[in-house]
Amino acid sequence: MRQTHYLTLLLTLLFALSATAQQKRTIRSGELWPDGNGRHINAHGGGIMKYGDTYYWFGEHKDDHTSDALVGVTCYASKDLVNWRNCGVALSVTDEPGHDIERGCILERPKVIYNKVTRKFCMWFHLELKGRGYNAARYGVAVANRPEGPYKFLYSQRANANTWPVEFDEQAKEIADTLVAAHYQDWTPAWTTAIGQGLYIKRDFGRGQMSRDMTLYVDDDGKAYHIFSSEENLTLHIAELTGDYLHHTGRYTRVAPAGHNEAPAIFKHEGTYWMITSGCTGWAPNEARMFSAPSIWGPWTQHPNPCRGPKAEITFGGQSTFILPAEGHIIFMADIWRPRHPSDARYIWLPITFEQGKPVVQWRDEWDL
Repeated sequence: MRQTHYLTLLLTLLFALSATAQQKRTIRSGELWPDGNGRHINAHGGGIMKYGDTYYWFGEHKDDHTSDALVGVTCYASKDLVNWRNCGVALSVTDEPGHDIERGCILERPKVIYNKVTRKFCMWFHLELKGRGYNAARYGVAVANRPEGPYKFLYSQRANANTWPVEFDEQAKEIADTLVAAHYQDWTPAWTTAIGQGLYIKRDFGRGQMSRDMTLYVDDDGKAYHIFSSEENLTLHIAELTGDYLHHTGRYTRVAPAGHNEAPAIFKHEGTYWMITSGCTGWAPNEARMFSAPSIWGPWTQHPNPCRGPKAEITFGGQSTFILPAEGHIIFMADIWRPRHPSDARYIWLPITFEQGKPVVQWRDEWDL
């Protein structure tokens, strides 16, 4: 009996050691990242939210052959940011004809934040209506009682209709009101100046500003912000959210007018706000941009590309999606898109360090959290 008991203990220990050995311990960017079932994580253009002692990764579910939304937003959970459990579909598209999130729409860059007052989990995402290409330029909002969902779709629309940016005084509004898009030739100096003066702000004033690539940010005081590419992807907007995190307050500012930025990812370090973005080259990678500001409302200053190492000039072949302060690190997250095989898109996760007070993203083949 004693030998049988010892044998049982030994087998139990060996099984535990074997299971531990199978746990992933390091991050290797650009490689397949299997979940607990051994399947490549399918959560692209995503973001991370921590609730309790668990991290939740939300992202676009990509099909093998199309980037259109055929499933919805997926959710994965982890205690250590390395080993992930598939929680299933957090927000499902629908087969209802004409619905905003009808199967086949374009649903990108979902982000989730938790509201401590309402105790609701709030999801925002970039939405393009089915069959309309990228013309809708909307944001969508959904809400849930649990981090993994299911999320209930609430509405979609354009941003801040009939509202001027906070920096527009009466004189600036009068100037913007005189601008007519048909009077300008794209990419000329006069057109660039007019963009800065609010050419597209005025054009879209009544129906709302365009909202595409986006992220969410909750500041130290609990206020939340929606950061998104607007004005034909020429200008970034930062819009304050209401206390329930489900609507805009109508207060917003512009960053780098006519700078042609998308894929915003933001964090705060020692009182300074930092934002990493990309240029606009479709699915092809390009050089990352970086901005800083003493306040979320600006003024925002542009800095050189923070990336260092092989392919730094094209952001290591990826595009920014989120920046996560966690586990003693500030983690830069990006996607390596595979438009011919969307589900095979890979992930870049790298720690941000600082040199002379400025963020640096150094390539590492492998690193340990």
